[in-house]
Amino acid sequence: MVCDDVRRIAYFFLDGQVAADELVDLEGHLKLCPSCDGRLLLHRRLRAFVRDRLRPLTAPVSLRDRIHAALRSARA
Repeated sequence: MVCDDVRRIAYFFLDGQVAADELVDLEGHLKLCPSCDGRLLLHRRLRAFVRDRLRPLTAPVSLRDRIHAALRSARA
């Protein structure tokens, strides 16, 4: 496997969608090529950053309770 091959399948690898034989070749290449290894590390970090930022946020329980109480009193 060469660097162009790694670039071609990098996202498939990160998604866990690489065939077993390609995975062995890819891991071997990453051990020998710090450039590709660093590139994949960067992509992993970027994905983790985006995943953390897109994680659903929930309101604190106290805020939800106040909103529910306000809605109940507005209905009454």
